[in-house]
Amino acid sequence: MNANTLADFVEQFAAQVEKIETQAALAYWYFTTTSRPEHQQEYVRLQIALRHLYADRATFERFNALCEEYPPTDPVLARQVTLLRYQFLGNQMDDETIREISQREADLEKEFNTFRAVLNGKTVSDNEIKEILRESTDNVLRQQAWEASKQIGDRVASQLLELVEIRNRVARNSGFDNYYTMRLTLQELDEAQLFTLWDELDRQLRPIYQAYKSALDAQLSARFGVSPQALRPWHYSDPFFQEAPMVDPAVHLFLTNTYANQDLVALGRRFYHALGLQVDDILARSDLYERANKQQHAYCIHIDRKGDVRMLCNLRPNYQWMSTLLHELGHAVYDKYLDIRLPYLLRQPAHILVTEAVAILMGRLASDVDWISSYIPERADEAHQIERALRQYAAAELLIMGRWVPVMSYFERALYHDPHQNLNQLWWDLVEHFQGVTRPEGRNAPDWAAKIHLSTAPVYYHNYLLGEMIASQLRAAIERDVLGGQANAGPRLVSDPAVGSYLKERVFQPGALRHWQDALAYATGECLQPHYFVREVGAVQRERH
Repeated sequence: MNANTLADFVEQFAAQVEKIETQAALAYWYFTTTSRPEHQQEYVRLQIALRHLYADRATFERFNALCEEYPPTDPVLARQVTLLRYQFLGNQMDDETIREISQREADLEKEFNTFRAVLNGKTVSDNEIKEILRESTDNVLRQQAWEASKQIGDRVASQLLELVEIRNRVARNSGFDNYYTMRLTLQELDEAQLFTLWDELDRQLRPIYQAYKSALDAQLSARFGVSPQALRPWHYSDPFFQEAPMVDPAVHLFLTNTYANQDLVALGRRFYHALGLQVDDILARSDLYERANKQQHAYCIHIDRKGDVRMLCNLRPNYQWMSTLLHELGHAVYDKYLDIRLPYLLRQPAHILVTEAVAILMGRLASDVDWISSYIPERADEAHQIERALRQYAAAELLIMGRWVPVMSYFERALYHDPHQNLNQLWWDLVEHFQGVTRPEGRNAPDWAAKIHLSTAPVYYHNYLLGEMIASQLRAAIERDVLGGQANAGPRLVSDPAVGSYLKERVFQPGALRHWQDALAYATGECLQPHYFVREVGAVQRERH
């Protein structure tokens, strides 16, 4: 590299990164949509090449020397330098470690892509297990389905623990206590501040949650014919109790019937187009329906940072997948409307938690009365009749996330601090503490390892709850600043092109020009303010009375 100034270095190095990252993103797409070995091998090869680029000691030293010789005064260059330094720091490892960590991560990804649980001798998909947990009143079948959902944990736990050791070794070689601390630091998050926030949120939400959970358990007890004390994880509506059960029969029947015969893709298209956010090209490139050997979850990927945005989903006509599609399209339009004039390193969302916030804001609309009335008008009258119950259910969804994400955060931090402790017990200690779900008697299995994020998206999960907080803050800002706080803000939120223009101009187009707190202040006038989220969660109690 013949870089004589820091600006030259950044431009030339970014061009090398762009070439490999684009190829790697495409290989990952084909790997997760087919699980074919040649795509896995190509993805591993490119991950190794990318890590080699950042791991090169001479290149890193040259970068540091240029930073000292030419301290960046231009804010655009300075921001690129900051993000580049994080990438260098996170990838300081030798060739053998690069190859090992890249291969192990891909192998774990393939385990999740190809795994299908076995229930009563029959292979079943994640969608089928979740359907049983949402709909069945057969306690035995529910327990069997829940246990089947954890089978992948036994398969991957030992591999994941070995990978944790390698990740920790990389972090310590770079001067960090462990991988968890390193990843938070490189995401511009302070570990102590994050867990202080979680503790404060626990303090504020615990009384709300205890009242909600007591009422919920009474309803589940009646539904399943067991005492509240006999309720176990399989009596809730998904394998990890990260979704609010639809215990109100009116809400359950309404949302089930609303989406049972709908074209989810057509609904999503109409909504985003109404906001002035075009998604036809995104949908055309996407892989939206179930298929063997395809990842069973959902994600959005920006292949080239030039507009090749696509999604992987496993759609079925139900409320959960409507919410997921709206969520993933939120990620997609953020990526699509990034300012193409930005340098490559800044042509990405301001932070993971900001793109999660946009996606969460959109995903929430699947149970929103104004959204349903606008895009499924034949259901409008019934939606308005049960509007209070729908608002209470939406608030319960936020409350459940406010209790579930800390389980993952505290567990993952402890996993990297001491991977040799009794993790099976720790998992259930946290579940009982935050979620109030009683562990199954005598169970000693790596149920924690069944959560895909621990393997394939490490030190990521905190962004979901931070994203929930920012989503609430964004909505408040839109209603106040874009829609003028008027009485018709709800219907306009889901149909006014001014909302799309605000998102494009204040959130999407600036990309990663600013630190995420500064980006949030640019968009909403404030840095992170959790009280907007807490206020929305409080509707669980307000709507009940």
